[in-house]
Amino acid sequence: MPKTTNPKNPAVVLQSFIDKYEINPFIVSKALDVAYQSVANILKGKARITVSMALRLAAYFGNTPQFWLDIQNSAEIEGFTSDSKFMSALKKIPKASKPVAKEKKEVKTGKKKLKSLSEKRKVAAKAPGAKKPKGKRAGRPAKK
Repeated sequence: MPKTTNPKNPAVVLQSFIDKYEINPFIVSKALDVAYQSVANILKGKARITVSMALRLAAYFGNTPQFWLDIQNSAEIEGFTSDSKFMSALKKIPKASKPVAKEKKEVKTGKKKLKSLSEKRKVAAKAPGAKKPKGKRAGRPAKK
């Protein structure tokens, strides 16, 4: 990668690549199959490097799309962190807290606390007036 004065600025990085390869923005735009204004706006700092542009620049200059996106993201983060109004608004945002683990609800039947569905069924089967299962399969009617 060519050395730049501000590696967090996409315009400076792109210009350094253009200088290193001794080409101009028009040649880059033709090679990338984009409008000249797209490249010119990035160089002027009026446009950001999009995913599509990062993929094109990576293919042309032989590096990765992540390289170009990291430069763009770093520039945007630096822009926001230098904004005092934004930073004071950030400080007002509360931290997220993890939820307290909930205990399993227990069903109370008389003196005994039941935890599982099978325990509930056993107690229900022993209750007065409960139907007794018939046949091989308990709880299901027998086939005829």
